[in-house]
Amino acid sequence: MALKSYRPLTPVLRYKTTIDYASQLTADEPYKPLCLHKKSTGGRNSHGHMTVRHRGGGQKKYIRTIDFKRSKRDIPGTVETIEYDPNRTCFIALVKYLDGERRYILATVNMKPGQKVMAADMCEVAEGNCMPMVNIPSNTLVHNVELKLGRGGQMARSAGAYAEIVARENNMVQLRLPSGEIRNVREGCVATIGQVSNMEHMNVVLGSAGRVRWMGRRPHVRGIAMNPVDHPMGGGEAKSKGGNHPMSPWAQKAKGLKTRTKKKLSSKYIVSRRTK
Repeated sequence: MALKSYRPLTPVLRYKTTIDYASQLTADEPYKPLCLHKKSTGGRNSHGHMTVRHRGGGQKKYIRTIDFKRSKRDIPGTVETIEYDPNRTCFIALVKYLDGERRYILATVNMKPGQKVMAADMCEVAEGNCMPMVNIPSNTLVHNVELKLGRGGQMARSAGAYAEIVARENNMVQLRLPSGEIRNVREGCVATIGQVSNMEHMNVVLGSAGRVRWMGRRPHVRGIAMNPVDHPMGGGEAKSKGGNHPMSPWAQKAKGLKTRTKKKLSSKYIVSRRTK
C-alpha cells in the first residue's frame, strides 16, 4: 500500500501525504447496526472543568463496535468489507458469520473480502483466525492479544502492530513486542494471527494546521513562549528555559522521568524491558 503525495501547488501540498484509501477500502459507509453515537467532551469533565488540554472541535464520528473478544467460537465467517474507522489508526473488517450475524474485527495486512476467518480453540494458522496462544506455533506474528482470560484483546491493536511468539515456559507464552520488550502472557489467552493493517500510517505527514483541527486537536502553545506566571519555563528576554529542566505547567519533568509505578502488579510478567 502506497502513500499519496500531491503536486506542490501550495506550500501545504508540498509536504502533505495521505493514505491511498481507494486501493484498500471496499465500502464508503459503515454498517449502521454496529454504530453508536459518540459524544465529544472537549476535554471537560462532568463539572465542566477542563481536565485535558488541547482538545475540542473536530469532525463528528460514529463509534464502531469492535469484537475484541472474538467470542463467536467455532462458527466460520466471511469478510464482507474492509472499512475506515475514524476512532483508530488501523482498518476494520466487517465479518458475516454462518448464522447471519455480523461483527467488526481488526483487519490484517493481507485481509481481503471473501476471506474466511474463524475463532476456535483449534483452527488453521491463517491471518484473521483467533485461538489460544498455547495452540499457535512459535515465531508466529499475532495481534489483539489478551492479557487476562476472557477480557478481550488489549495489546498490539494499532496500525502495523504485532507481537511475536518467541518461547513457552511454565504455562506462559513469551511475546516480543515491537518496542523490543519481552513479556509473559498466560498461554490460555487468545490472540489473532497476523499483523494489523495500515502499516503506512506512521509515515503520513499531516501538512497543515487545519487537518489537525479536523482531528479534534486544538493549538498547543509552548511553555517557553508563556509568561512566568503561566508556566515554569516562561519568561526571559529571549528563548530561555529560565534554567529549568523541560517540564509541564505543574512542574512534572517532561524528559527522562520514569512514570511507571515500581510496585505495579504486571511488572512480574516483564522478562526484559524494551531496548533503547
